[in-house]
Amino acid sequence: MKVYGGEPDKIISALRSGDITVAVYGLGKMGLPIAAVFADRGATVIGVDINEDVVDGINKGINHVLEEPGLSELVKENVSLGRLSATTDLIHAAKISDVMIAIVPTFLDEENKADLSLLTSVCEKMSEGLEPGDFVITESTLPPRTTEDIVLPILERSGLKIGDFGLAHCPERTSSGRAIQDIKGAYPKVVGGIDGKSTKTAEAIYSVINDNGVIEVSDATTAEAVKVFEGVYRDVNIALSNQLAIICGEIGIDAIETFKVANTQPYSNLHMPGCGVGGHCIPVYPYFITKIVKSDTSLLKISREINDKMAEHTVDLAERELKDSKRDLNGSNVLVLGVTYRGGVKETRCSPAISIIRILNDRGANVSAWDPLLLEEVEEYGAVNNPIDDASDIDAIIVASDHEEFKQIDWEDVGKRMRNKLVVDGRDALDSAELESRGFIYIAIGH
Repeated sequence: MKVYGGEPDKIISALRSGDITVAVYGLGKMGLPIAAVFADRGATVIGVDINEDVVDGINKGINHVLEEPGLSELVKENVSLGRLSATTDLIHAAKISDVMIAIVPTFLDEENKADLSLLTSVCEKMSEGLEPGDFVITESTLPPRTTEDIVLPILERSGLKIGDFGLAHCPERTSSGRAIQDIKGAYPKVVGGIDGKSTKTAEAIYSVINDNGVIEVSDATTAEAVKVFEGVYRDVNIALSNQLAIICGEIGIDAIETFKVANTQPYSNLHMPGCGVGGHCIPVYPYFITKIVKSDTSLLKISREINDKMAEHTVDLAERELKDSKRDLNGSNVLVLGVTYRGGVKETRCSPAISIIRILNDRGANVSAWDPLLLEEVEEYGAVNNPIDDASDIDAIIVASDHEEFKQIDWEDVGKRMRNKLVVDGRDALDSAELESRGFIYIAIGH
């Protein structure tokens, strides 16, 4: 059933009954959950990806995004019911679908400009199968105006014009480790179309899967800006908190205590400071603005600089304390706990831990690392794999991720195997009282 400009009630009914076919382009950490949720709400869904192993696995009911709770069950059940399948044929998927959703990564190039090559490649294939009444959605986070200025002209190479088909930007608002929960309605869905009919069509489509409602905005560019600004807000706020935490250290007060009390006032929302900002979102989105506008973006730029420097600040704390203990960082054995950017999430993109490891190596330390999600893979980042249960003769430990496993460490045992009992906690992940009671020198950013 072609959906563009259709009556909302009919679109909703047709989706739930499987009479609308949805093609989801990109079956990664966010794309596969979206495909599975649409299928679980009744839609006929074709997952599209160029990775043959991913496609073959999904067609067997196998989920490859293992860190998403509940996703394996959704994939298995909906494949068995015939509602979810996958293909590597991008053009064929476009020809047989009514709704096409692009949710592929947007990386940065060497100049920190948005690399839209994956998105444009997908849209070129969509255009070859585009038919009147089809509806295209960009879910990838994009620099504002991308959908209108770049995606639309590519789709119109089909010979169709906007009005023959619909186009909207409906940004994903999900986090790794809770994608299904977020998609189903932890937050309202934001939709903005190239024209009014596109916005209404998108609202009807997403009302089927989001139980928290759908927010219509003026146009696709506004929808793009909403998602980017969410990330920019967090980056700037974290930079403020990081700078204030360093100031608190200089004047001799506890930043975390200060922030918590300040946040009891409703106009204050200071975030947690830490050893840096990682992942594929927050450290990337500011460049989606700074690289496309001529307006003053100095606040965004300085915030990026502050957050990027926190890895160096973390190493400085360790080096300073080692000097007080009559040791040099050069030649010391330093164990980094956690290489992923966030606890419980197997993602290393822009991880501050990688910068910490590089800085330690540059300063002559003997660097090892332990991450329960990566194991030997940590060696790709310049550190020797060294599980905490085997670590010995360590001069300093730096905590760079807040994995739950770190709270279970037997610090009494670890302390006996260390040459110097120093822990620098870049994530406020450990119990300071416990470590100090066991004779550790414990330093945490913000404390």
